[in-house]
Amino acid sequence: MNTFESTQAEDELNPPHALVARLSAGLVSRDMKIVTVESCTGGSVAALFTDLSGSSMWFDRGFVTYSNASKVEMVGVDAAILQQYGAVSEQVASEMAQGGVKHSDAQCALSITGIAGPGGGGKSKPVGMVCFAWAGFMEPVTTSTKYFQGDRSAVRAQSVYFAVQESIRLLT
Repeated sequence: MNTFESTQAEDELNPPHALVARLSAGLVSRDMKIVTVESCTGGSVAALFTDLSGSSMWFDRGFVTYSNASKVEMVGVDAAILQQYGAVSEQVASEMAQGGVKHSDAQCALSITGIAGPGGGGKSKPVGMVCFAWAGFMEPVTTSTKYFQGDRSAVRAQSVYFAVQESIRLLT
């Protein structure tokens, strides 16, 4: 097993920085760069990526698209999709990831949009609901929705961890 590969059990034991090191190795070995498009995590994934020295070899940029307007203006999310599905949806996460690739020099993207709390949730979209998308890893765009427990900080931390972990999985 090389540095890039591990088991699910090993991933759960690794701190986020160890996962980022594995992701970077996978991206560098494929001569790829990644872009992040974040909403509820507010740039936390980008910050984690840039904690690793040499990240400019595999990390292009990060967009923090917290407002709906920024999703449209910065990465080209279709306003009609936002209106129809709402910001916290796999449809919008998909548009965010695709827009990240289109508006950067990266070949792949991960996006995160969700409700970290403590307010903002409802019956159909409760606090802790987070939608993710990955573009450029494979076709078509991969999406996922998770329901995390805990306070705002815990939801955001779990979102970052899942996004990095899933990015590694998609590269393999």
